[in-house]
Amino acid sequence: MLYDLILKGGTIFTPGGLISKDIAVKNGKIAAIGEFEKHQADACLACDGLTILPGAIDTQVHFREPGLEGKEDLESGSRAAVLGGITAVFEMPNTNPPTDTAEALADKLARAKNRMWCDHAFYIGATAHNFDKLAGLESLPGCAGIKVFMGSSTGNLLVDDDETLLSVLQSGRRRVAIHAEDEARLKERQPHRVTNDPSSHPVWRDDETAMRATKRILSLAQKAGRPIHILHVTTPEEMALIALHKDIASCELTPQHLTLAAETAYPELGSYAQMNPPIRSGKHQAGLWDALQQGIADVIGSDHAPHTIEEKQRPYPQSPSGMPGVQTLLPLMLHHVAEGRLSLARLVDLVSYGPQRLFGLLNKGRIAVGYDADFSIVDMKASWVVEEEWLASKCGWSPFSGKQLKAKPVGTVIRGHRVMWEGQLYGEAIGRPLRFQDSLRNELKK
Repeated sequence: MLYDLILKGGTIFTPGGLISKDIAVKNGKIAAIGEFEKHQADACLACDGLTILPGAIDTQVHFREPGLEGKEDLESGSRAAVLGGITAVFEMPNTNPPTDTAEALADKLARAKNRMWCDHAFYIGATAHNFDKLAGLESLPGCAGIKVFMGSSTGNLLVDDDETLLSVLQSGRRRVAIHAEDEARLKERQPHRVTNDPSSHPVWRDDETAMRATKRILSLAQKAGRPIHILHVTTPEEMALIALHKDIASCELTPQHLTLAAETAYPELGSYAQMNPPIRSGKHQAGLWDALQQGIADVIGSDHAPHTIEEKQRPYPQSPSGMPGVQTLLPLMLHHVAEGRLSLARLVDLVSYGPQRLFGLLNKGRIAVGYDADFSIVDMKASWVVEEEWLASKCGWSPFSGKQLKAKPVGTVIRGHRVMWEGQLYGEAIGRPLRFQDSLRNELKK
């Protein structure tokens, strides 16, 4: 046989746009794009009526392992990812213990082997104790880069003073991911939290809390000459400010902030709508959509941050912040495409090309000969409901349960292996560490 796999009959999204061609795969790579017969490969995947996108990459997930496996683990989180059409993830460091050393990174990579369904990389958390080691840590194989928590959230990786933040930014060269909320203002505004009222969450963690941190980190990044990536931006004012600093800053939006609005989310979902930074008003949401359409947003990330039902049912503010999202990222954004809120080309830019471009991923992010054979295969004409039985996260819930959606991921192919098809998993967990341009030298030494 000439090839290992042929994807036949679909419409494929190439760098030149949508075309009706087949894809031939050999040794995990895209070998050719054209017209092929079934007998030219060991296996053939019929994709008639389907659209084949470059593999979607979720650049912000919290899979909770080690230490918090009751909420999620690397196996269950990655299973949820591939069921939602995601082919790769960047996992966050606020575990227990935190991922802030070479040994902790090696432990996560060992845990992921033969257990994670999708390809993966892990962030190293910046602290006041490891900032002088970050340049070496960020270049280790399997490292997605450095993550900074300016405001307190789940875990204990808080770096909130400008002196330490500058030291972090001056150690290394890769793009640093930032949770931008101002810790001093969070402490000042704690009295604004109203017991048993999750709708007071965005009053406590208000617009100024986010904007103050974003201004600070942009100024420090310019001083250090270091690129940063501001996660889960929630205010139009921040997006406008980031737009003035695109030489130094990229940014992320989440499907949650683009889909949920405070006016309905808190009355309907209560503390299940609680996350950091918060779900804000419909006016905020409209501003984020405008910024996305203006091209300011660089990626869409889920900020998948599961907590158990029992934890989320605690009275606010004892209820923890965070919600699952890796399995619903692509379905929600495809729905927005079907509803006309953004183009399919813009979605591919946000979930495939954007991550590759920003973080220097090797062989990912596009359907082109020589790239990894990673595909998110979708039915743009599907109509379906998000049901709890479909959800794979250990937490067992989603803020989008019961939501009617248009368009659906029906297949996930990773390096030429069919991992998911029509809601069913196939084979074994084959996820491998992602490869980055900036860590290639260290990788080749191994």
